[in-house]
Amino acid sequence: MSPNDNPEEFTTDSGIPVERLYESTSPSQEGSPGSFPFTRGVYPDMYRGRLWTMRQYAGFGTAEETNARYHYLLEQGTTGLSVAFDLPTQMGYDSDHAMAEGEVGRVGVAIDSLEDMRLLFDGIRLDAVSTSMTINSTAATLLALYVAVADEQGVSFAELSGTVQNDILKEYVARGTYIFPVEPSLRLVSDVMAFCATEIPKWNAVSISGYHIREAGSTAPQEIAFTLANGLEYVERALASGLELEDFAPRLSFFFAAHNDFFEEIAKFRAARRLWARLMRERHGASDRSCRLRFHTQTGGSTLTAQQPLNNVVRSTIQALASVLGGTQSLHTNGYDEALSLPTEEAAKLALRTQQIIAHEAGVTKTVDPLGGSYYVEGLTDAVEERANTYIEEIDRLGGAAKAIGYMQEEIHRAAYSCQMDIEAGRRSVVGLNVFQETEDQPRIMGPEFGTLAERQTDRLQKLKTGRDQENASQAREAVRSAAASGDNLMPPIIDAVKALVTLGEIHAVLREEWGTYDP
Repeated sequence: MSPNDNPEEFTTDSGIPVERLYESTSPSQEGSPGSFPFTRGVYPDMYRGRLWTMRQYAGFGTAEETNARYHYLLEQGTTGLSVAFDLPTQMGYDSDHAMAEGEVGRVGVAIDSLEDMRLLFDGIRLDAVSTSMTINSTAATLLALYVAVADEQGVSFAELSGTVQNDILKEYVARGTYIFPVEPSLRLVSDVMAFCATEIPKWNAVSISGYHIREAGSTAPQEIAFTLANGLEYVERALASGLELEDFAPRLSFFFAAHNDFFEEIAKFRAARRLWARLMRERHGASDRSCRLRFHTQTGGSTLTAQQPLNNVVRSTIQALASVLGGTQSLHTNGYDEALSLPTEEAAKLALRTQQIIAHEAGVTKTVDPLGGSYYVEGLTDAVEERANTYIEEIDRLGGAAKAIGYMQEEIHRAAYSCQMDIEAGRRSVVGLNVFQETEDQPRIMGPEFGTLAERQTDRLQKLKTGRDQENASQAREAVRSAAASGDNLMPPIIDAVKALVTLGEIHAVLREEWGTYDP
């Protein structure tokens, strides 16, 4: 059934009713770009002054292979690196652990030790590039490895710029790569925030992520509501640990998905900025700098189809354009082949070229918030904000995000089920999947060959473990244990440990012994 068969039932993908015609501007439209509540953008000149960071997400196999992809992307004009880690690294296991079998290097790069991190950034000056690391349970250790490499390069912490995701709440809510119980996990988040506030002033210590919430099946209003609720929890935890709001809040960053409903996605980004600004002002009396929501966007992985994969080029373009018109500060565009494999060089380059064409040819960077004042966009901005705020009020009633994990999970599951039922019933069209299908075989996509990757990675790891100063490594492990038990900030002893060649798996084994693991 075509949507036009029932004109009275038009809605956005999130179920917000869409009127036939919008004839007046939103009564709540307020502010100008760069001023509270930032509906129209976080900077007065937006892309007239500086383009968004074109940050392509990459990581597969070993550190050497990923390093080669980074050099390729930098040569093609990417302006920021984004690291994808394999599942053992995300879960705190070394590549030689039994739990890592079959997963080493499969969905990201395997990083076990300082040696791997050196290889990952070989030939790349860390003061010349902004780096984002999509890592959560093991964020403190990966950040420690990064600053250890910076030390070796002679780069001061003050010169480092980038982001560590460090958003553990969304792992419990939507993604699943948690290790420890909620409270010690939140303590680790706060330790990283405190360390960055004093030691790495240009670093974003947490990237509060709606992306994985959306990829799990949430609606657009749920995505921003649950993300902002998690953000409010981190603010409360940081304040409780003794941090001053103005010392950390301006460096909070956010990470959203961009899906296919073009105008709803633009409205979502505008509503997120406005809602966060209002929440921070009302609850904490935050300054304009601390009310400003800066965000990275990634086009929707769950919207990609294995059927007719070249169609994904169009989807990513629509989503990238919505991100730019919504005012993103950083953007990753997915490769068209990612529903079938890790992206090939050709797909990665085309994804980057998509951003470059939008930036340099489409004309959308010439003015700020070009869709501001659109009757439809302003009306949708209000509608998305209102629905998101209703969810936040319910999370508040339940005691905050850390206590509302089950509620958020249930709401996401309901939305995901509803969406899937709509696709299967033909109420929602997906080109190439349930409409305009083709029967001939699809072209085969050749991703990277893994070969003896795990064997090579574990051989290197074993040589490191046997060749290091064992007494030094043992003392460093015990210093981590002592800090975990005492409540001292864990970042300094973890940095010392990785410099002593203690591995990621060994550090997290110590923390598992002290804190236990999360049992959902």
